[in-house]
Amino acid sequence: MITDSPGRRRIAMRTVRDATLDVLRARGLTTVFGNPGSTELPMLKEFPEDFRYVLGLQEAVVVGMADGYALASGRTSLVNLHTAPGTGNAMGALLNARANRTPMVVTAGQQVRGMLGIEALLTHPQPTLLPQPAVKWAWEPPRPADVPHALARAVQVAETPPHGPVFLSLPMDDWDTPLDDTDADRARQAAARRITHAAAPDTAALRSLADRITTASSPVLVVGDDVDAGGAWEPVLALAERTGMPVWSAPVSARVAFPRDHPQYRGELAPAIAPLARQLDGHDLVLVVGAPVFRYYPYVPGPYLPDGAELVLLTRDAEEAARAPVGDALVADPRLTVSALLEHLPAGPPPPPARTAPAEAPHVEDGDLPPLAALTAIARGAPADTLWINESPSNVPQFHDATRISAPGSYLFSAGGGLGFGAAAAVGAQLAAPGRPVVAVLGDGSLHYAVQALWTAATHRIPVTFVVLSNRRYAILHWFAQVEQAPGAPGLDIPGLDVCAIAAGYGVRAHRVSGTGELAKLVRESAHQQDGPVLIDVPITTELPSL
Repeated sequence: MITDSPGRRRIAMRTVRDATLDVLRARGLTTVFGNPGSTELPMLKEFPEDFRYVLGLQEAVVVGMADGYALASGRTSLVNLHTAPGTGNAMGALLNARANRTPMVVTAGQQVRGMLGIEALLTHPQPTLLPQPAVKWAWEPPRPADVPHALARAVQVAETPPHGPVFLSLPMDDWDTPLDDTDADRARQAAARRITHAAAPDTAALRSLADRITTASSPVLVVGDDVDAGGAWEPVLALAERTGMPVWSAPVSARVAFPRDHPQYRGELAPAIAPLARQLDGHDLVLVVGAPVFRYYPYVPGPYLPDGAELVLLTRDAEEAARAPVGDALVADPRLTVSALLEHLPAGPPPPPARTAPAEAPHVEDGDLPPLAALTAIARGAPADTLWINESPSNVPQFHDATRISAPGSYLFSAGGGLGFGAAAAVGAQLAAPGRPVVAVLGDGSLHYAVQALWTAATHRIPVTFVVLSNRRYAILHWFAQVEQAPGAPGLDIPGLDVCAIAAGYGVRAHRVSGTGELAKLVRESAHQQDGPVLIDVPITTELPSL
């Protein structure tokens, strides 16, 4: 209480911190992923008991954890970084979050307003420029009183399709600034606002698309990440079964968007122009739902589509529709669009026979395991409701062949192409989904881009199962060296890493295995316990992918 005259008391004025915390509570952003510096301490002082602070030892790991948390929960995550140096450290992970379409609010401390003009130590001289183009929106509020509204706006922008990270630079002397009655009321209004996004499709466009599907001689369906992220799994499954279309996953899929054991499922399209067109040969209509057209790399020139084929894209991202090199597009919510499209389609043929089960991988009890044998053992040991994180790029085909994931919300991979997502995202995903076992399959090279995540998992006793496939090299780069005709490139091998010793140094229980039976047993035991993380190091042979 504040006394302004003898015997008379009034309620203390609300501060920027008070109002900001109310905005965060109203939006459910009470978990903060961060690595604090001096410019963030004023924001974090007297940290409220109903908030949780998850410390990461490096800023890219902090953003990676928040990425996994948001993707696994379906909610916006909150990140706190240290002014310009911390933002710079986080940039690679922010680019991954943008590619993953992760709703994320990133805050960074800023020097006090009175010293910005002289660019005192730790001043972020161009705070809205550095995080671009990794973020949808970047801003530094012009007044302390604008901070609560800025955070409310940031959440709305992050959650506007297509989802993505946003950035706020917040001067460190703003937090204790008192708000007058007008600004306090504006902050309460900002906390209470809600925006609903549900872009419905045009009826005439739906009828036209239904006619194109029914009159095509051989239509094919390609599904992407937004099918899973946008809740369109069931309508898309119904569409495939109604029409009898074969189904492919879009190249470099970061989520599983269709049951991998379904009889109509054909696999994942190649991420190169000419090979992808060859895979679609014989189809005259390509319907793409929730994916860019297409993620290509490496460059293998050729036609975008087979001769005589047309393409239609269903997406909620207008920019994605604009940059597609071929085909027509319908911009609307995929779940609403496909659900409405079903009403214009006749009943289809009976489903084809079920897919045969994958061949049993060989039983190996000593030495380096073939990747498929290792992944089959991991899949055999993991529970049915496992949430999988994958960052073993050279072994993606074997991973999907072994796991056959067939439930929504069960797989996360990075769409951005940069390493460092897997270990950190697994920690965040387990925090977001504590009732599910989380198994992260990582390359030994990938692990070390975010190895500090092991400390956070151990300190918070987060029961992630980290399975490291160790081939002592960046195997995916060996493949690219072949494709790009770059023999003799240096820096592709990483001998001498003791993954178990490193994990133990961070406080994580670690095992090295050399047999499939022991591997399946360790995964099973780890996935069913709640006593902190476990790392399993699995030496494997190297099998390079092909287009």
